[in-house]
Amino acid sequence: MKTLFTVCILTFSFSLSGFSNNNLDSLLVELERTMNKRIVFDSAKKLRIENLKKLLKESNSTSLQNNYFLISEIIKEYEKYSFDKALIFIEKGLNIANTLNDDNLKKESQLKLAKLLVTSGRYKEAIDVLHEIERPELPEKLLDLYYYNYKEGYSGLSFYTTVSNSKESYSNLYKIYQDSLQLRLTPNSNESLALIEKEFRDNREIKKALEINSKRLSKVALGTPNYSLITFERSLLYGLNKNTNEQKKYLILSAISDIRASVKDNASLTELAMILFDEGNIERAHDFIDFSVEDAEMYNSRLRFVNISNKLSVISKAYEEKNLEQQNELKRLLTFISILVLFLVLTIIYIYQQIKKLSAARKELKKANDQLLSLNEKLSFTNSDLNRLYNELSDSDRIKEQYIGTFLNLYSDYINKLDTYRKMVRNYLVSNKTKTLLELTKSKQLVDNELNIFYENFDKSFLHIYPNFVESINKLLKEDQQITLKDEQSLNTELRIFALIRLGITSSTKISKILRYSVNTIYNYRVKVKNNAKNRDTFEDSVKRTS
Repeated sequence: MKTLFTVCILTFSFSLSGFSNNNLDSLLVELERTMNKRIVFDSAKKLRIENLKKLLKESNSTSLQNNYFLISEIIKEYEKYSFDKALIFIEKGLNIANTLNDDNLKKESQLKLAKLLVTSGRYKEAIDVLHEIERPELPEKLLDLYYYNYKEGYSGLSFYTTVSNSKESYSNLYKIYQDSLQLRLTPNSNESLALIEKEFRDNREIKKALEINSKRLSKVALGTPNYSLITFERSLLYGLNKNTNEQKKYLILSAISDIRASVKDNASLTELAMILFDEGNIERAHDFIDFSVEDAEMYNSRLRFVNISNKLSVISKAYEEKNLEQQNELKRLLTFISILVLFLVLTIIYIYQQIKKLSAARKELKKANDQLLSLNEKLSFTNSDLNRLYNELSDSDRIKEQYIGTFLNLYSDYINKLDTYRKMVRNYLVSNKTKTLLELTKSKQLVDNELNIFYENFDKSFLHIYPNFVESINKLLKEDQQITLKDEQSLNTELRIFALIRLGITSSTKISKILRYSVNTIYNYRVKVKNNAKNRDTFEDSVKRTS
């Protein structure tokens, strides 16, 4: 038992490699993912059928025996996919058998018809078809299917009839045909093991039934009708054993396999929906039962419609009630949000009124503040700051740690200068020397001097870190467009722009603020140099990698 169970688990692991420890949540997610791919699996099924039909059309002028063989293959494809289409092709096969006057093919077609009827829940019609077949005239190879159809037909009649005498009669006939079939089957074949498993299940010998089921399951692969059936039967065993988690697990696996195999005559998803509904998972239950209804409509199974109809009404009603409850909750939330919005609007109006009262006083302060901000931008890169930054960057291994100190010192000096300027402005204002103060702020000499010093120190600092920068840039440019500097120049404007890009500052707006040019000027310089590059598209990326 232990060995068989291990084999079974390994089979699941290889079949469902995306699942971790057979977790139910993961399985449910995989089921929903598979449901979303139904059209893909159905398209593959339709393609196989269309190819067979094409072969049938091409062989119509050859032999009826070949046509019969192709029709049999089409019936296999339609058998669990579409009752109506399978019935049409069974009747076509029966017509060919009659045309050939071949009794064996005729009986085979009748048995196929009986099997289709019995698997779709049309038990009485299936029995009527079987009654037309003379048992002694059946060839040996058709006897298994003959007994199987009778067994399933009387099993269904016994299960669904409400008349006690009829139920007992059907049950006895079922056992007779089951025993007859069992005697014919090869030991350890899937059909033989299925009968033994059912007998154990009927007798509530769950442990033995699970052992047989494990044997059967180890021989099939996910995505086949047999896998779907065996895992469904395994879920029945766990259901009888009150093991809901395992029951759900194998219902999920069965449903996944049904979808991948395009099996429309299925029951797994319906049973799973009812379990989830009982657990309060109404949304999933509703989605699953709707999916089952679509499959049942596709197959045209009266049996599935009967099984689903009562469950569908219960789940749909609960789903509608939940939706109504959610709508009411949404209305309450919308009401609460509306109140909050109203409160927010009133608050904004109050704040706006307060701001309006202070706006007059702030105008004068804003003028002085703008001047201070302008001075902040002009003095952001002073000569002493660049010298200190140059010294700190000389040690490349410690550049990150020293950058923090440089940044703090830079802004400490800025605060000191800002404080000095503030005191000076205050003194002028207290002394009523506003004209003198205004004249002082109009002068650009200080800024121009600092800007020249900034350029000089920036060039030295940058070339100290990247001494081959100019040569590297020229290598990226066309030979006749390379940049030639004057003797007294370290860098020119174009090179400073791309030096900043090398340092990671790529925004033309930021570059214009640092170099004190207009954004358009910076943009034009960049475009001009890029147009002179050997490879315009990758030029700036190459600049970022220069040394």
